[in-house]
Amino acid sequence: MRHAAHYLFAFLVLALAGCNQKTGRNTLKLAHGLDVTHSVHIAMEYMAERLEEYSGGELALEIYPNSQLGSERECLELLQIGALDMTKTSAASAENFAPAMKILSLPYLYENDEHEKAVLEGDIGLEMLRSATDFYLRGLCYYDAGSRSFYTIDKQVLAPDDLDGMKIRVMNSVTAMKLVRTLGGSATPISWGELYTALQQGVVDGAENNPPSFYLSKHYEVCKYYTLNEHTSIPDILLVSEHTWKRLSAEQQSWVQKAASESAIHQRDLWEKSEKEALQAVQDAGVTVVRPNKDLFSGKAKKLHEELIDTPELKSIYEKIQDAKSG
Repeated sequence: MRHAAHYLFAFLVLALAGCNQKTGRNTLKLAHGLDVTHSVHIAMEYMAERLEEYSGGELALEIYPNSQLGSERECLELLQIGALDMTKTSAASAENFAPAMKILSLPYLYENDEHEKAVLEGDIGLEMLRSATDFYLRGLCYYDAGSRSFYTIDKQVLAPDDLDGMKIRVMNSVTAMKLVRTLGGSATPISWGELYTALQQGVVDGAENNPPSFYLSKHYEVCKYYTLNEHTSIPDILLVSEHTWKRLSAEQQSWVQKAASESAIHQRDLWEKSEKEALQAVQDAGVTVVRPNKDLFSGKAKKLHEELIDTPELKSIYEKIQDAKSG
């Protein structure tokens, strides 16, 4: 019933928005769960400007932030049936729809930042963006989401053993759940929009995410410890519905792809600054930020690589990623 009500609401919102379209103007609707001050949302606004310019006003982008049209999973489902044109999702959420994306959620996958950049901006990254087309989803670009680390309400985490008995919120991702369990915690999937209340009410003892998300969500008001163990570097992905993509002409597709690619470059510039500002802001608000020995976490977490790479397709992609290491 909840899903039915959600889809009805989303259809009504999109239908009403469609009634306001100007004649001859194709408006693409993009929904996501982030705050309007987040670098990804700002990058999407930049994409809208570029798309307007490239198309001469023929294509427009209408953005619905703050989970107005549903959770990441719900927006992906709307894309699959063609009820929504575009969405931003974490690669961890996308793995439920495109199995190859599971690779991007592996803990401590990259040797360094240069290795990650080589993977995502090269042929491997493009291969994974296109891996979802059989599921009516097409990846356009990656947005930088930094590294995910644990934050907790009232217990400092310096080593995996400290997670014993703690309920940690994770995304609805098999990989994310296995990672937390491997490190000793109790993985609890909760949607992003419901997490603040869950932390406040003690439903979970903590969560894990990057510094800007920790700050902009105001989770620092509840969680007073942030452990920068940086267990995963999972990018965000901008996706378009295959239904929408096939309705566009080749020229229109090129405009959309070019605007998306430029927005990703713009977002990376914004990300580095926002990360530093977020860390400083949460510390100013009284959060204790700790930098533990990462080897304590990676030693346990890397054992998941062999377990999770369980198909020939995943093994092939994983080997390509290993080959992309510098030197």
